[in-house]
Amino acid sequence: MKPCSVLVVDDSRTMRSLIAATLAADPEITVVGEASDAFEAREAIKQLSPDVVTLDIEMPKMNGLDFLERIMRLRPTPVIIISSLTERGTETSIRALEIGAVDCIAKPSARNRDSLDDLGSRVKAAASARLPRGAATARRSIEQGAVGGSYLSDGRVVAIGASMGGVEALCSLLGRFPENCPPTLVTQHMPAMFTKSFADRLDRLCRPKVTEAVDGAALIPGNVYIAPGGWKHMLVAGSDRTRVRLQEGELVSGHRPSVDALFQSVARTLGSRAIGVILTGMGRDGAQGLLSMRQSGAETIGQDEATSLVYGMPRAAFENGSVGAQLPLGGIAERIMTMTNKTRIR
Repeated sequence: MKPCSVLVVDDSRTMRSLIAATLAADPEITVVGEASDAFEAREAIKQLSPDVVTLDIEMPKMNGLDFLERIMRLRPTPVIIISSLTERGTETSIRALEIGAVDCIAKPSARNRDSLDDLGSRVKAAASARLPRGAATARRSIEQGAVGGSYLSDGRVVAIGASMGGVEALCSLLGRFPENCPPTLVTQHMPAMFTKSFADRLDRLCRPKVTEAVDGAALIPGNVYIAPGGWKHMLVAGSDRTRVRLQEGELVSGHRPSVDALFQSVARTLGSRAIGVILTGMGRDGAQGLLSMRQSGAETIGQDEATSLVYGMPRAAFENGSVGAQLPLGGIAERIMTMTNKTRIR
């Protein structure tokens, strides 16, 4: 198999060397070049045609967002953002994912020394991503408005899992939710300090109230709860009044928070009073949990291959029999609202 070729773009020589050395340790990856700014990177892309570009956001001469927009418009290439964990940096990184970056990784720091540990696997997954793509999808969903018709939640809870490509997919999906949508829990694989910025941005874009989940929060219609990245799993607990539980624990299916952990808790707690949805992402996280949900009587939906940036998690769920309905991204919101609409004719 031909090695995956990567161009590393960062204005710090030290960071470029660290990223290149990390990637060079994988025999299936070749670092074909480095660039310190967008203009060097533009020429390198023309000459080298890399399979993947790793890109810093805050650079001299032209910032990473402007350069990313040009890449997506003129020469669509899988881009992984490697960003500092500052408030400005995280918000900009979320915007980059909406524009078309396939993944976002935190730069190593004293608090996050191992952030590049799985860079190789993520680069290889990015190389297989479906392009071209861009920011228009999310904006178009918001402009089109929520799923039409009279809607009143029937009390069921929606649980959603996503990974690589999930930011754009969730913007598109949640952008179609009405203001009084079912209580919705989302586990999106994302660095710890990115989830608050992501929730805030979704809250500005979408009609429901979107927040980073807090322990003990009651599940209320019109609210979407984003699992905090990093250290705890987001679960549900309770019988009469279901609540969010943030629980410390080991990695589940290689992740914390884990989609499998969320789905398993929903299966145990809610059974048929839930809808499970698995979206684009690499790996298998969520497949076993979605199977448990389906076996407990819940309706389950998987994103189809044609609209998935990375058809990894949805494929694993489809192949193990946990997906009741496989749909293109654009049809999932309407299916959820149809399933959970108390006013529909049965």
